[in-house]
Amino acid sequence: MGKTCRVSTLCVLCVILALVSIATIVTLWTLALTDHGDVTAPWDSPIIFVLVLLSYRLSMDVIPEYYNITLWPRLSPDPNNGLYIFTGQSTVQFECVKETNLILIHSSQLSYTRQDNKHMASVTTAGTIKVLIQKSTWLQPETQYLVINLKSKLRQGQKYQLYTEFTGELADDLSGFYRSEYEEDGLQKMVATSQMHPTYARKTFPCFDEPALKAIFHITLIHPPGTVALSNGMERDIANITIDGVSWTKTKFEPTKKMSTYLLAIIVSDYTYINTTQKDPQVILCIRIWARRKAIDLGQGNYALNVTGPILDFFQSYYNIAYPLTKSDQIALPDFYYGAMENWGLVTYRETNLLYDPETSSSRNKEKTATIIAHELAHMWFGNLVTLRWWNEVWLNEGFASYVAYLGADHAEPTWNVRDLIVLDEIHKVFAVDALTSSHPLSSNEDSIVLPNQISEQFDVISYSKGAAVLRMLSDVLSEPVFIQGLSVCFCIFLLAVKEYNGSLPHSVDRIMSPWVLQMGFPVVTINTAIGKVSQKHFLLDADSNVTVKSPYNYEWLIPIRWIRGGTVQKDIWWLMEKEVINLEMRSDGFWVLANINVTGYYRVNYDLGNWERLFTQLNTNHKVIPVINRAQLVDDAFIFH
Repeated sequence: MGKTCRVSTLCVLCVILALVSIATIVTLWTLALTDHGDVTAPWDSPIIFVLVLLSYRLSMDVIPEYYNITLWPRLSPDPNNGLYIFTGQSTVQFECVKETNLILIHSSQLSYTRQDNKHMASVTTAGTIKVLIQKSTWLQPETQYLVINLKSKLRQGQKYQLYTEFTGELADDLSGFYRSEYEEDGLQKMVATSQMHPTYARKTFPCFDEPALKAIFHITLIHPPGTVALSNGMERDIANITIDGVSWTKTKFEPTKKMSTYLLAIIVSDYTYINTTQKDPQVILCIRIWARRKAIDLGQGNYALNVTGPILDFFQSYYNIAYPLTKSDQIALPDFYYGAMENWGLVTYRETNLLYDPETSSSRNKEKTATIIAHELAHMWFGNLVTLRWWNEVWLNEGFASYVAYLGADHAEPTWNVRDLIVLDEIHKVFAVDALTSSHPLSSNEDSIVLPNQISEQFDVISYSKGAAVLRMLSDVLSEPVFIQGLSVCFCIFLLAVKEYNGSLPHSVDRIMSPWVLQMGFPVVTINTAIGKVSQKHFLLDADSNVTVKSPYNYEWLIPIRWIRGGTVQKDIWWLMEKEVINLEMRSDGFWVLANINVTGYYRVNYDLGNWERLFTQLNTNHKVIPVINRAQLVDDAFIFH
């Protein structure tokens, strides 16, 4: 009787859920079809219609070529509602690569001016004035789309233009096109600035807001006289204009390189700058540091200006590719969510990360400024010139920039030994997070990262710091020249350039790297020097915690071990490829053994008590025999294991 009752209840529940689903589909269908009286069904069935519009990925039926965008931010509140707003016009030219009568383009929190009092956009065939007739247009807030449903299909290979006029709020929410306020000399001042990364360009203008959908941007800004406008390209044409009897300044910029929407930057302010030029074989590069006038007058931008040139020189040599732009602007903002953002040609920073006051700032502030500048400038090539297809591989972009930032800063400040700081600032920091059961792999399945909040979650310490640690380990295993050669020979797919390389390695790079990339956590290598037994185990900060996430490699790694025995550095890497193995060379025989020289491997090391005591004796008698990074490693590991 009870079993029959449970089955009946389950059946009733299923029926209710089915009815709710049908009602939802019908509601969405009805809303879409009643846009200004449109009644023709855009799809063969409402189910297909809903499935398409609930997809958070664009279909790739149309591919953008360029945008022509004019934006007009108001730096004073609207007298009617007290809101700060901006208005804009956008024309995007795209090519149809697969016949379709549906155009999906990202849009969020924008209001549109109806074209001919009917639709929110107009579509024409490129090069003509032929207007395509629409069935309906509407906004789909859940998936953040502006949807244009046409009566006839776009033709494959044909180019089209989509025109819109829109209004958005110039809010103080630090995303999209937003406002930032500060006080200087007793006056309240305003900056209209932007943060498009990762999915906020759609708050500024309708766009194909996915990293793989690159396009050229033609930007025009209308702004108050006396203010300066900046964007990715150099200012090309500045003119005074009058709108409704009021004077404004109109600034046009040179077209950008073909780039992703998230790299676009637009700023209006009354900032000033310091500058220098750098002559390269093919171009004269203009380097400018922008900030509040008082900060520039106090010399707080001087260090950033001085260090930018050497860092750019280093990366041009490192990548073996010339800097692809004619200018490098960097600007310090009073309100900025991230530490910095690598907008191509106009890098934005939180003030404390770009400005350095020689009177009050510490040496640590100076080192931080150098490494952050190096991180962002590294992206000018890796990230901007070459871009990830989707956000599930954020670790490759941010981990790489985090790693080479230390190389770039080391080149600019060779007496600081900045390279060594990566162990303290990145590796030891991420050890604490990656040793938890709540950690996650570096790389995720592409289909699992689709929502805007899921995309934002990828930008964490795992992607940045563990990514840097694992790439540093790969560089050490291959040798830096081979690693760099992979960049130079096949920059756009540099991992593939070394993927099948093995040289003297036990396996291909792909096989070695996959366990580090596709499973969370890291191992602890335990060496018993009494018998030469070496083993590995998934390291957890809480050894009693339960790991519920399955791993494709059963939490085993191919571990490269560089080691020292009694002060003698062993020449070759020894590979731990099993959970447990006997290596007679690692028996002590009265000598101490130290593994993971300079912590180039992403793992911890534990020893038998006798070896710990021999290492401590060495540190007390002549600590310089042990590399400086390993001295810190021994202290850190000793506290963890004892």
